Amino acid sequence: MTTVADPAGAGVPTADGKKRAGFRRSSSAAPGGAPRGRRRHIPPLLAIAPFYALFAVFGAFPVVFSLYLSFQDWDGIGDMRFVGLKQYGWLFQDSVFWHSVLNTFEIWFLSTVPMLFLALVLAFLLHSQVRFGGAYRVAYFIPNITSMVAMTVVFGSVFAQAGLANSAFRVIGLDGVGWLSSEWGIKSSISMMIIWRWIGYNALIFLAGLQAIPTEHFEAARVDGANSWQTLFRVILPQLKPVVLFAAVTSTINGLQIFTESQVLFQSTDVGTTGGPGQEGMTVVLYLWQKAFKDHQFGYGAAMGWLLFAIIAVFTVINWRLVSGSDRDDRPGAIRSLLRRKGARNGR
Repeated sequence: MTTVADPAGAGVPTADGKKRAGFRRSSSAAPGGAPRGRRRHIPPLLAIAPFYALFAVFGAFPVVFSLYLSFQDWDGIGDMRFVGLKQYGWLFQDSVFWHSVLNTFEIWFLSTVPMLFLALVLAFLLHSQVRFGGAYRVAYFIPNITSMVAMTVVFGSVFAQAGLANSAFRVIGLDGVGWLSSEWGIKSSISMMIIWRWIGYNALIFLAGLQAIPTEHFEAARVDGANSWQTLFRVILPQLKPVVLFAAVTSTINGLQIFTESQVLFQSTDVGTTGGPGQEGMTVVLYLWQKAFKDHQFGYGAAMGWLLFAIIAVFTVINWRLVSGSDRDDRPGAIRSLLRRKGARNGR
């Protein structure tokens, strides 16, 4: 029961000569019935608790267990045998693993660099006043939400020896290309599938960055007589740096985890575990899948996954440094100079 005493009566002598003790409100509820203290955090914590429970079971636990598994020799059924760092030592001596690393980086370069450039061009086109701009945006984003397994089957028929691509070459008098049988043909076909999937997504990311640039910057450049290339390199790209950084980092992370394209494209060759002729389409994740789920070397696959994580982390930091540059103000001095000159002209 809540006990309340009048603070004004505290210290007033009573009939027996003793002073009345002052009491404070001891209720745990605020006026209006709202809970006080830590109790008010309980309802929102209970509301988000299911997410953290699912993340702990299906997210955090597999990550921690894979790290533990990378130090074990386990076939998925029998007892685990602790081998320490031997799995990582075997990886450094595995020529197929390093061949898959080289393939992954080559495919990443052939796909990511052209894809980001073409996405930037598409963003400029969408940013201009074109009719049916919303329809174009939806059309460019559809490949990103399309099943990659289904589209890989389609691309496999296009790049076949008697497929649509070689048929188009023969029409114009050129010889067919061994898209699925030669080294650079395999890498080029996988790269084109990646470009097709992600170009629209990154174009919309760049478009959002373009729409966030204040229009007075373009007006100031136009007043000072800057042409389109000067506006691009002196006004637009410096302010798009955070967006370009985001696109480069996410493209690096996705590009170094290529799996579906190689696995489905060469599914007729040993259930898609070889990466095609000469293993030229063998990527790190495909090799990881082969060792873990075909050869039942789960500890070796886990070690490969953590080494891939380290490679992606290092490569992401390199991309971050190259794109972000030094810690300078987001508004370059060129833009501030343009705006100052515009203000001076308006004040004349």
